[in-house]
Amino acid sequence: MPISHKIETIIKNYEYRNGIIYFDNNATTKIAPEVLYEMLPYLVSNYGNPSSLYKFSNEVLNKMNESREKVADLLNCSSDEIIFTSCGSESNNSAILSALQTNPNKRHIITTEVEHPAIKNPLTHLKEKGYKVTSLNVDNKGQLDIQQLEDSITDNTALISIMYANNETGVIFDIPKISEIARNKGVLFHTDAVQAVGKIPIDLQKLPVDFLSLSGHKIHAPKGVGALFVRNNIKFSSFLKGGHQENGRRAGTENVTSIIGLGKAAELSKKNLVTVNNQIKILRDELENNLLDTIPDIQINGDLENRLSNTSNISFKYVEGESILFMLDKNNICISTGSACSSHSLEPSHVLKAMKIQSIFLNGSIRISLSRYTTKDEIKIASETIPKIIYRLRQLSPFCS
Repeated sequence: MPISHKIETIIKNYEYRNGIIYFDNNATTKIAPEVLYEMLPYLVSNYGNPSSLYKFSNEVLNKMNESREKVADLLNCSSDEIIFTSCGSESNNSAILSALQTNPNKRHIITTEVEHPAIKNPLTHLKEKGYKVTSLNVDNKGQLDIQQLEDSITDNTALISIMYANNETGVIFDIPKISEIARNKGVLFHTDAVQAVGKIPIDLQKLPVDFLSLSGHKIHAPKGVGALFVRNNIKFSSFLKGGHQENGRRAGTENVTSIIGLGKAAELSKKNLVTVNNQIKILRDELENNLLDTIPDIQINGDLENRLSNTSNISFKYVEGESILFMLDKNNICISTGSACSSHSLEPSHVLKAMKIQSIFLNGSIRISLSRYTTKDEIKIASETIPKIIYRLRQLSPFCS
């Protein structure tokens, strides 16, 4: 079969998932069909290097800059404040290291106990290099003590880095208030908004954030592309050194097709933000209510009033989260027990530990995260399947009499 026919077959089968119900959208999302359609010409025909000077490449450069404008439009910022990166982790590392390099006499960073590994691990490394890192506590709802934050700021503080929304519980932090505190204290502020972008409105004209990280594959764009917002009046030291790409702020030939995909995904996210997320919330709440009505000894973790509309973190007494995951997998339902970046760890969730979730619930937690492609039928199937699995696992548990 010619390659062109094989490509056509792949595209025709794009919606076919062999009965899989995908409830792990905080780990990654499917590429939206509109995004794939936007990308295809730049994979097969418009393949020029945007740094070249001839017309063939200028067309690519113009399309890439159009994508930059779409990302900026989603965040309500200037397009020249957007730097394209390879992922959220690179964006986070770039923001942290830039803040330290442009403030070499300050060696204190403030963060939280519940950050993603893309923040926790770089800060652990910096701590080993002699930097002081203050990790703020959270309460049993996963919320911060704002007073503890204010009390932690010193003349030596170079950066505050606090996530916008937690990847495991969906809890949304009061970033407007936190960023205002940072600005009033004259401290740079970075937010890892990977889980928040496209799910809640973000207006960087009103929000005094200095750095903001996002990732394409959380909003139905491809993996391997992200962006970093850097406010225009903030000094920036590039993480990757080399060529002149991204106005000298991020070296390396750009991942053009994925950047174009990210631009389209940002456009769709802005268009659908309110309507889609209201629809997702209805499905999320329906699933939670069904499980609460049919399964005893369970709890929903996190601040139920201030969380992402697509995320549910549920704990079950007397069972292990990994066992639930594996049995759901046998039923073609994909969920997780926490962050995808720590999914091979057998340690309990650091987020739930920081929230002081009771040990009897701690190991029996799962994360369900929906998307605009989640259907009511899928919620119905999950609502019928999960109680049967919990009942079966509890029958096998030595702790459940």
